[in-house]
Amino acid sequence: MTTAQERQVIQDQFKERLDEDDLLNCMRCGFCLPKCPTYIESGYQESHSPRGRIAVMKAVADGLIEPDEDVERSLNMCLGCRACEPVCPPGVNYGHLLEETRDIINQNKKHTLPIRAIRKTVFQGLFPHQNRMQSLTGMLNIYQRSGLQKIVQKSGMLGLLPNSLTVMEKVIPNVPSKKEMKDRPEFLSAKSPLKKRVAFFSGCLMDTVFMETNNATMELLQIAGCEIVIPTTQACCGALHGHSGEKEGAKELAKRNILAFEELNVDYIITNAGGCGAFLIDYDHLLRDEPEWNERAKAFSTKLKDVSSILVELNFHKENHLELPEQVITYQDSCHLRNVMKTSSEPRLLIKAINNTNYHEMKDADSCCGSAGIYNIVESEMSMKILDSKMKATKATEATTIVTTNPGCLLQMKLGIEKEGLTDKVRAVHLVDLLLEAYKVASDKMKVVNY
Repeated sequence: MTTAQERQVIQDQFKERLDEDDLLNCMRCGFCLPKCPTYIESGYQESHSPRGRIAVMKAVADGLIEPDEDVERSLNMCLGCRACEPVCPPGVNYGHLLEETRDIINQNKKHTLPIRAIRKTVFQGLFPHQNRMQSLTGMLNIYQRSGLQKIVQKSGMLGLLPNSLTVMEKVIPNVPSKKEMKDRPEFLSAKSPLKKRVAFFSGCLMDTVFMETNNATMELLQIAGCEIVIPTTQACCGALHGHSGEKEGAKELAKRNILAFEELNVDYIITNAGGCGAFLIDYDHLLRDEPEWNERAKAFSTKLKDVSSILVELNFHKENHLELPEQVITYQDSCHLRNVMKTSSEPRLLIKAINNTNYHEMKDADSCCGSAGIYNIVESEMSMKILDSKMKATKATEATTIVTTNPGCLLQMKLGIEKEGLTDKVRAVHLVDLLLEAYKVASDKMKVVNY
């Protein structure tokens, strides 16, 4: 965005590609303001609110302001949590507007050589290729299990990194070896009377860094009466691409996933990561301009369901087979699971079904934790402000267990626990890991009673 010609191209594309109805439907009513973390944490700056950003988009499209660095800064500061959408009276699709504007700006921006190299490596060379994700995770496994991690931590070398990245290095889970990641199932039978046939979207990070959570998800589905198909040709959901101005890359990944799942005779396609699920369910919008794919995308999206939803549908929470040692549990909503997939009561029902535990609802549990994909890396200062507020609310619950339903949220809450010096007192876990733990505790207790 350096020359007048480039700015004009961006203005023209804003006018052509942004949904004018959504731009005009924003009534500037302000219902979105108390739900927007960046508006609050920026000291109530209008340019960092949803209605302020929509006003900026409209002004650029109308040629009233130029798409300068201030415009880009306003858009980049947004978490993309979409908390503004459920409270918007006219139902403005803010998330769609945000992704479109970011793509326009990115595709017309002259990045520096290092930034171009990084973006090409991440968006083209890494995430679309699961074998490369496995290789990278395998290297991380060697780093963790060889003792090198402890040496690096003790050496002080991590002090060269930003503080948030230093802490993040500590909270990354123990990852599987490359061999373990290669040995993945393609089909699993139900472990109880068959109720549903489902396909499982395993994801990229979820089936590498968070592979144990995927394993827990599939085991719970089996226990609940599901047989599971796991197509080997599925790919990354494309969320990172879509949120970062790489729309064409997101489209290619979407098509790969539609092809992988559309011929399967299943009741549902199950996800266990709120961010992935929200992007998958929006494939029909992503491919709206491609008639040959749009209807297929709609058919794909209608089958999507979060794991918590199917467990509740199958009455998993009513079987009285969940128990844990006495503890206080709270829940941090995944923004995209709640705001896009409209799933919020189901995780709470499942948690409350665990015997011997107390559930304490967190104040503003539906507000973003500040993770937002790679936001906590590229916008570290704002992310940490939001996390500090979140940890204040978390501590007020006196919870010893924080439950999340998205990998980014999980790492962010672990980071918050580390920052607050609560590592020995509080843990953060994914919902399915907690449920499987509770199921096994109850099962072991029942075996002792029966014996």
